[in-house]
Amino acid sequence: MTRLWNEPADFADEMVDGFVRANGRWVRKVHGGVSRSTRSASPEVAVVIGGGSGHYPAFAGLVGPGLAHGAAMGNLFASPSAHQVESVIRASEQGKGVLLSYGNYAGDVLHFTEAQETVRKEGVDCRTVTVTDDIFSAKPDEKQKRRGIAGDLTVFKAAGAAAASGYDIDGVERIAKLANERTRSMGVAFTGCTLPGADEPLFSVPEGRMAVGLGIHGEPGIDETDIPTADGLAELFVEHLLADGEIPEGVTVDGARVVPVLNGLGSVKSEELFVVFSRVADLLEEKGITLVDPQVGEFCTSFDMAGASLTLFWVDEELEKLWNAPTDTPAFRSGSFDSSDLETVDASEDEEADAVIPDASDDSKHAASRIAAALDAVRVTIDENAEELGRIDSIAGDGDHGIGMQRGSRAAAEEAAAVAEKGAGAATLLSRAADAWSDRAGGTSGALWGVILRTLGEKLGDTEQPSAETVSAGITAAKDAVMSYGKAKVGDKTMVDSLVPFADTLAERVAAGDALLDAWNAATTAAKGAADKTADLMPGMGRARSHGEKALGVPDPGAVSLAMIAETVGGVLADK
Repeated sequence: MTRLWNEPADFADEMVDGFVRANGRWVRKVHGGVSRSTRSASPEVAVVIGGGSGHYPAFAGLVGPGLAHGAAMGNLFASPSAHQVESVIRASEQGKGVLLSYGNYAGDVLHFTEAQETVRKEGVDCRTVTVTDDIFSAKPDEKQKRRGIAGDLTVFKAAGAAAASGYDIDGVERIAKLANERTRSMGVAFTGCTLPGADEPLFSVPEGRMAVGLGIHGEPGIDETDIPTADGLAELFVEHLLADGEIPEGVTVDGARVVPVLNGLGSVKSEELFVVFSRVADLLEEKGITLVDPQVGEFCTSFDMAGASLTLFWVDEELEKLWNAPTDTPAFRSGSFDSSDLETVDASEDEEADAVIPDASDDSKHAASRIAAALDAVRVTIDENAEELGRIDSIAGDGDHGIGMQRGSRAAAEEAAAVAEKGAGAATLLSRAADAWSDRAGGTSGALWGVILRTLGEKLGDTEQPSAETVSAGITAAKDAVMSYGKAKVGDKTMVDSLVPFADTLAERVAAGDALLDAWNAATTAAKGAADKTADLMPGMGRARSHGEKALGVPDPGAVSLAMIAETVGGVLADK
């Protein structure tokens, strides 16, 4: 379990501070993550990577010459917000375009895509290649749905080396896609991981058993088996990674050249990994495969999880040259990197100026105060229910929904109180609270709650007294925005399953002439009923999708928390 922490909510921030102070030769702190502390004398394509914290050396440990230019870092196991990704892009880009690369997780895709669209409007040629190496997360004919695990390293390294070699943005993108297509991984675990301050691990494995095909965020395995010997684990890895459908197109196994990466997930010792790797090497060489620069160690961890993964990177001549190109980062170094032409960048953290609070009418300021009170009540409710939300999420997801909602609701409540004190109107307060929720919570739920608050604020404005009609219109707009942004629909077992009946019932009752409180209470009842019914659904999106039947009988945590928040806000509306 995790033993060394101060305040759990501050762990990720304090970790980044310590990392930067220990590795100032390579990185500097910027809003949302880290960027290189040096810059090439000539412009080059920038490679920006990222994801949740808790996976060191991914992602910050891979920033430096020959590899990534910046890493956007979310909270523990939570994707960085779009705002954070944008900041890291701006700090890292060098005039020839930016390639974003990260594991294929819903929250990361939402946030990085939004950031990409924003910087493109500013004139930055920004592309994306997601990493999809985990063979257990989807079948070969659905490779685009696979998640990224330790194969991140091979894609990032190939792209970073291409950028350092002077490839243009088209070339760097091509190399990243090729590296991803030629990378396959699978992982196993013997115990789950425990986040700072948590009493229990995010998932557990029965004594003497091993989870097969797990994710790197505490998602339970797809299968389970008895713990094998070291040789048995090596044979399991190789059997699955060389199975029909898993050999990249155009590759012939006999005579192929492969970079093997045996990765410890946090608690498995290097000595154990070496024993496993000895048999992995035998098995691969028996198939006529030549091993290229084998890597054994920790490259993408899952906090303190006891487990391991094997990645096979099937190289051609170009990819092998890029893999072997010099690299100098805090956690991954190869060859001898010539640093004579590197220029030092200001090592101080980029400071963002406080946004000006726009003028607002007295009516809107009064409404903003009520909204701030509602957000504070939401914070209290989520604090009281975070453990249960996490328990629900752990059955088929990664168990961090309660923690993420805590971070987001606390940040939103604090920001709302601060800007209400400065005389903000409803729209400004909700916009600032949305950014705070999204930044601190990260992940899919952080993104979607940011969308909900921001969209509602746009309808309420800063000059008018909100009415039942404008509130209803705002909630309907938020529903539409969430479905457009997250691509979920009713029946996918997500927050949409409770958001849609809430918004639709609210609109119906307001249109019928009900007062806001009465309409809100009716909508809350509809949302709660719909949330309960998600227990009968199979997940169609998100991390729980891979676990199918495990999710049956358990309601979706996002739908439950939305109904819970709706009920809490109704209580504030009733308290005049």
